[in-house]
Amino acid sequence: MKLVVVSAGLSVPSSTRLLADRLAAATAGRTSAEVEVVELRDLAVEIAHNLTNGFPGRKLAAALEAVGAADGLIAVTPVFSASYSGLFKSFFDVLDPDALAGRPVLIAATGGSARHSLVLEHALRPLFSHLRAVVVPTAVYAASEDWGAEGLPERIERAAGELATLMTGLSTPPGPAEAGKDQKAEKDQKAEKDEFTVVPFAEQLAALAAR
Repeated sequence: MKLVVVSAGLSVPSSTRLLADRLAAATAGRTSAEVEVVELRDLAVEIAHNLTNGFPGRKLAAALEAVGAADGLIAVTPVFSASYSGLFKSFFDVLDPDALAGRPVLIAATGGSARHSLVLEHALRPLFSHLRAVVVPTAVYAASEDWGAEGLPERIERAAGELATLMTGLSTPPGPAEAGKDQKAEKDQKAEKDEFTVVPFAEQLAALAAR
């Protein structure tokens, strides 16, 4: 399995990247997933060029391919003007619209104040719902005062557990029992088709007239 982490943090060090790393570690600890981190800060110029000319650069193309091939995605953005960052949105604007369809996604954000925590439900969740991703129920917001305080580690663990469960469930092939049920259902459907015979309407009328 492959877990891709998209971090839109701009500063170095970045609280956004720190939150992304903690979420990735908690998720990977529950799965056998290989983790790949996509730092949007390093792709800003190529993203801008792609928006204007329609062609991704080499690094951006690799990042888009990684996201499209991921079994699970963690997307973390800093909050700017009560929403996700422009860089974060621009990356998903150039992503293929079908790339995340049915894919489990954990959303998270960082900000200076807890007052911006609703950005998760008002901005991020609608964005990924529009992309037809499966967004885990628990979203994680980390304000400046949350680091080192109670509550954040528990939210991280809960969200990571939900993502890991979705990733494992989607990647696990059906066991013998489930496979047997599927085969039986197919046989039953085939039997029903074999038993059902379509009689042309003209023949039905002829049969009625002969009575």
